Amino acid sequence: MKHPLLILGAVLMVSLIAAQLNPVVAAGKTHDVSATIVSVDTQGKKITFQDDAGATSTAAVLDKAVESLKNVKAGDKVVLTCRDTETGTIEGVIAIRPAPTNKS
Repeated sequence: MKHPLLILGAVLMVSLIAAQLNPVVAAGKTHDVSATIVSVDTQGKKITFQDDAGATSTAAVLDKAVESLKNVKAGDKVVLTCRDTETGTIEGVIAIRPAPTNKS
């Protein structure tokens, strides 16, 4: 009788852990945005940018990307790697790198 209860308990624990990990995986999605920097707030850890479609957004700067804030300024063309929330909105910028230059 103890073995089936142990197995049932183990299955229950694994399913609870898997249920907790699912939102983390969804929130871990990222996407890149080609943008022009409008303004940088190093103290507030925020960046305002205009994407290629002309939409202007402000996002929090997270993790290692905070260090990149001191190397960019308004007018710079960059590629921002954005981490998304479960609903698909931008949670914050996790990487900032210069946009590739077109050599004609």
